[in-house]
Amino acid sequence: MSQRLPLTLALAAALLGGCATGDGLTAHNTPRAMADLHASQSLIGTQVSDAAWPTEQWWAAFADPQLDALMQEALANAPSIEAADARTRKALAQAGVADAVRKPSVGASAQLAGMQLPETLAGDEIGGHFNLADVLMLKLAWNPDFWGVSRNKWQAAVGNARASEVDAQAARLALTSNIALTYGALAQAFDALDTAKAETTRSEALVALNQQRIKAGLDNGIALHQNQSTAALARQQTQAAEHQIQQLQNALAALLGAGPDRGASITRPQLQTPALVIPSDLPSGLLARRPDIVAARWRVEAAQRGVYASKAAFYPSINLSALVGLASGHLNELFDSKALLLSGGPALSLPIFEGGLLKQQLRSSQADYDLAVASYNQTLLSAIREVTDAVQSAHALDAQIGNAKQAYDTAHKAYTQVEQRQRAGLATRLDLLNAQKPLLQLEHQLSTLHAVRRSASIQLEQALGGGTAVSAPTATASNEYRHDH
Repeated sequence: MSQRLPLTLALAAALLGGCATGDGLTAHNTPRAMADLHASQSLIGTQVSDAAWPTEQWWAAFADPQLDALMQEALANAPSIEAADARTRKALAQAGVADAVRKPSVGASAQLAGMQLPETLAGDEIGGHFNLADVLMLKLAWNPDFWGVSRNKWQAAVGNARASEVDAQAARLALTSNIALTYGALAQAFDALDTAKAETTRSEALVALNQQRIKAGLDNGIALHQNQSTAALARQQTQAAEHQIQQLQNALAALLGAGPDRGASITRPQLQTPALVIPSDLPSGLLARRPDIVAARWRVEAAQRGVYASKAAFYPSINLSALVGLASGHLNELFDSKALLLSGGPALSLPIFEGGLLKQQLRSSQADYDLAVASYNQTLLSAIREVTDAVQSAHALDAQIGNAKQAYDTAHKAYTQVEQRQRAGLATRLDLLNAQKPLLQLEHQLSTLHAVRRSASIQLEQALGGGTAVSAPTATASNEYRHDH
């Protein structure tokens, strides 16, 4: 035995120079730095604060207790959250499997074995008889993993598990954002219902007034027909707003993980509009705040570990195994010292010619890495664009709301003056109803602008990561790999 092991190792060393190699195969993509994605000019003029990152319950900024309660209910019951959590548990279990492969294994077995050898092969002394043997075995096996194949596969599985954990946080952010946006649309639908009802009342009053004037011979039927059409349209808009409210309540119930009857109990929202403030460390802070960025970074780390595992597969592997057992043809002799069975020793294997399998596996791993890097880079681009879009939209909407508010104030003054003139007998009810029309139109426009502005605030909170607590990689796999090797 002592002479055979050096001979085996010497033969392995001689063959090592001719074994398969992955030299010349490299990945193509590299992760981009957030600092390279400049956005300072696009975000200029926005208030900045160190405390502007969203909190975990970011929706509290809208100061609506009903919304707070809906969020808590959804996070506890929504199927999308349950699915995300299940995917996380599965990924963690897969990482546990990859870790278990790295460790020594011990197994035991007990067997009653029977065999009959032919006399033509074993002779008449052994052959031709059916013999039974009782066998007890204890098997030990371990792969020392000198080159890190199993270790890197395990670390890749850990990276994917961490990405799944962060994906679960991203699912929570997506759910709460969808609830907030749907809830905001519900507030807008209630405003639209108010406007439609007011316009119905105004136009029906005009119809009644036109009918009186026609009877008095003061008017023809043209204005009557126009106002009847306007009244019918206003009634249709009222019905449409009521239907939209029902649909949005149903949508909220589904997001909560409940049936439609739950939506019917959701009352009119009372949302405030938060001020526009962005964090002082944009855009770099997104790297630790956005769940999708962190998950993408974990997948880059996992893919890089996969490359290292594929590279390490080109090196020789050593397996240590031992078999200790007892075997006897008679049960009463099983525990006799003569029944002892021993087997084991180191086994070395190395790839010499395998038809390019290892190279193709390495190419596949490198392609996975390039895909992960490309996805990460695209996620960075999308993140900074979404933040910028939300900020710019909020700025534009604030300006539009200011102008619309000015127009509304002017229309309201005109309406008030006509109302005063009517009391003084200097204007008719027809003048007052006509003066009310632009006022209602501007109320509807303002309501729409405020709703879109709230949506921009929600989208900004979502773009900033929604306050979820995520764990990003603390060190790149490449640095660890260079250190270990």
